[in-house]
Amino acid sequence: MIVIRKAERKDCEQMMDLVNELANFEKAPEEVTVTLEHFEESGFGKNPVWWAFVAEEYATGKIVALGLYYIRYSTWKGQRMYLEDLIVTEPYRSKGIGKQLFEKLIEEAKEKKFSGMVWQALDWNKPALDFYAKYNAKFDNEWVNCSVEF
Repeated sequence: MIVIRKAERKDCEQMMDLVNELANFEKAPEEVTVTLEHFEESGFGKNPVWWAFVAEEYATGKIVALGLYYIRYSTWKGQRMYLEDLIVTEPYRSKGIGKQLFEKLIEEAKEKKFSGMVWQALDWNKPALDFYAKYNAKFDNEWVNCSVEF
């Protein structure tokens, strides 16, 4: 049995394991540079900047999926949920866990009166794109991702 619940500080180590699994899947394991301590403080410290839901295997306490978001502000749309990561560990994929987690995030966004939810997906990740298409997601190939590293 899988339980979808809000993440707690005690989940951070297992959540970071999922983040690293995702980085390996995306062929970029060296890109994960955040420490566990920084991750914990950023989500559960005095001024949290992210929130998350986890899918926990009830019998074992194992975190098998993660949906982590933060608030993005759009001058055109107002507050929006930015879905940073939706990760289901490989052995648990195709069991409806991602669907449960995604729908919980949509519910959260509506409860908080966000104007919508936005995220990114890699153009080669066909299973993810097919999953999002089931929700009538709008795919935008016009915008270019930009970043500056410090």
